[in-house]
Amino acid sequence: MTEAKNIVITGFMGTGKSTVGRLVSASLEREFVDMDTLIEAREGRPISRIFAEAGEPYFRRLEAELSRELAERVGLVVATGGGTLVPLNNLQVMAHTGLVICLDCEPETLWRRIGHSEDRPMLAARDAARFARLAALLVERQPAYARIPHHIDVTHLKPGEVAARVCELANRLQAVEG
Repeated sequence: MTEAKNIVITGFMGTGKSTVGRLVSASLEREFVDMDTLIEAREGRPISRIFAEAGEPYFRRLEAELSRELAERVGLVVATGGGTLVPLNNLQVMAHTGLVICLDCEPETLWRRIGHSEDRPMLAARDAARFARLAALLVERQPAYARIPHHIDVTHLKPGEVAARVCELANRLQAVEG
């Protein structure tokens, strides 16, 4: 029997990647890794400060390095940052040892979930154009998200329902490959 592939949960900010990842991890009794949390711990500062002090390119390098590191392991449930798998190389690295699942959500629902959040560096400016920036960033990332073979629309689902669908997909694909 081969070792279990990683389950990599990705998607735009506010889709519930971390919450769903924790639920999937508990359900399948696997180790959970939240990439943003791990980067913050290693850097000793929140992502918003990493962006402010070192810049987005530095943060994206950290994500790429961590993607390669996690892809060398098996049996994990990984929640990526919203932009982690936008570079094709990062997606290819994670897909090599993992089942990559993208969580999709309508912009209005995302706005309700994260529109007033203070810790979203990509939405840092708190002005009237904030929703327009969220929608534009979602459109900008859509081609990268479209490359991911498995999608779950979370717009009208609770985290437990999403986690159940992730587990079902992982079990179904493992049975086919196993």
